[in-house]
Amino acid sequence: MIAEASAPQFDASSRRRILTVLFVGVFMAALDAAIIAPAIPALRAAFDVDNSRIGLVTIVFGLCSLSSTALMANLSDRFGHRPIYLINIAGFAFGSLLIALSPTFGVMLLGRAIQGLSAGGITPTASAVVGDAFPPAERGKILGLIGATFGMAFLVGPLVASLMLIVLSWRWIFLINLPVAVVILVMGARALPASQRDSRHPPFDYAGIVVVAVMLTSLTMGINHVLDKAFGMLIWPGLLGLAALCVPLLIGIERRAAQPIMPLNLFSTRQMVTTYILCVGAGFGMGSVMFISSVAVAAFGTPSSQAGLLLLPMVICSAAASMGFGRVQNRLGARAVMLWGFGTLVAGSALLGLVAAQFWLYMLATLLIGAGVGIVVGGTLRTVVLDEVQPHERGVAQGLVNIGIAMGNLLVVAVLSGLADRVGGGLSGLSVAYLSAAGVMAAMMAVSLGLRGKAD
Repeated sequence: MIAEASAPQFDASSRRRILTVLFVGVFMAALDAAIIAPAIPALRAAFDVDNSRIGLVTIVFGLCSLSSTALMANLSDRFGHRPIYLINIAGFAFGSLLIALSPTFGVMLLGRAIQGLSAGGITPTASAVVGDAFPPAERGKILGLIGATFGMAFLVGPLVASLMLIVLSWRWIFLINLPVAVVILVMGARALPASQRDSRHPPFDYAGIVVVAVMLTSLTMGINHVLDKAFGMLIWPGLLGLAALCVPLLIGIERRAAQPIMPLNLFSTRQMVTTYILCVGAGFGMGSVMFISSVAVAAFGTPSSQAGLLLLPMVICSAAASMGFGRVQNRLGARAVMLWGFGTLVAGSALLGLVAAQFWLYMLATLLIGAGVGIVVGGTLRTVVLDEVQPHERGVAQGLVNIGIAMGNLLVVAVLSGLADRVGGGLSGLSVAYLSAAGVMAAMMAVSLGLRGKAD
């Protein structure tokens, strides 16, 4: 273990205020990602755009969020976790206001970009604050609760959005973020602890952040084939090649940087390398749920407008598993938790691929997948990272967790959709896709053996 950080002592009331500020902030960002899908038809009609252009609403947010994560995490380690967390909350609120007031589609995309840039810093900085405020024995439980927050957001989000679209308008979906952000800013300024930092700052790693942004942008565009569709040309191989070329260039830059945007020492131990590989696998498992509704449509003829309702038990199970395993993580150890999580994903994905045409087995498979996702994206991997790094590296280390999960999300879309289409689509194609997902999750079980056990 590299770091056994000593956290300051807070009374029960102070801890509740800290957790409230963190949970509400993460929930706000997660909720906005969850409520955008029901609003897409209204946005398309309001700005008179086609399906290909409306997809930019999600792509711009995701790309900006991914690209800003390393930057915001580095700034939080540099200037303190509390101020950067609150700046990101304020930025997210400003982006929400810009979207709600946008007269054109271009302005709306600018607001989504600002939201994404801010969202990229909220979760990793909140996780770093947990390291500042709580002792190691309590971090797993708290980070598990933060992981469960995403499940709750995706449970509540579509319902909230649907009600607002019926009673008010799509603009209120974003305006609701403003009073929430004000509460977070006022409470956060009083409740969040000030992390220790050096007042003498070395030169900022401008070259590193540019290369990271180019690498992640190229990787995102290459995986999603966005530019290929826009220009009608084969561009994605060149983009993936550019992303690959950025890797050795980034390594060379970071070796010489006084304070690198992505410190290479974070990849210097087996624990850290194993953890970041598992983050990609966790993102892959989490992203695989996006095709479960399509299985219900193909297998049972469920209307696409109602298929999402079948996922509510899965989301509840995911939240419960995240909180439950967060509480027992210290007793089981990281290795056992991740073996349980990826093992459950193997069972659920294989069941969905083999016998999805039977409704009760389909529902059982969704529950297993939900539980597995809750376990692997809960607090375990974040806790390992917090325990392995020094206090001044918590922000950037947590940012890399987010980047790994996001990479897994991007890969699963390309891999599973490509496999499903290659074998003809429909239920047979989806079955092959989920059997392949089970294979990936089994590989992650093998990788999990590289984590320390409880007694290590």
